[in-house]
Amino acid sequence: MAKKSYTSRLRKTRTGKLLKRTMGQSHFRAKKTGSQIRGKRKSNEVAGVDFKALSKHLHTALTG
Repeated sequence: MAKKSYTSRLRKTRTGKLLKRTMGQSHFRAKKTGSQIRGKRKSNEVAGVDFKALSKHLHTALTG
């Protein structure tokens, strides 16, 4: 059974990729430049070993 707290932070695309939110968006933004803040709006793709481990454990939670 997957942890609900972590499944809410991931999103599965139609092609099977896992997307996660970029860290460092919520606070301590005063010193960051505008381009840094804009760049963090995009979701990042989970890749490599992390994808393999997460998709195995979260398969049932994300697919329904």
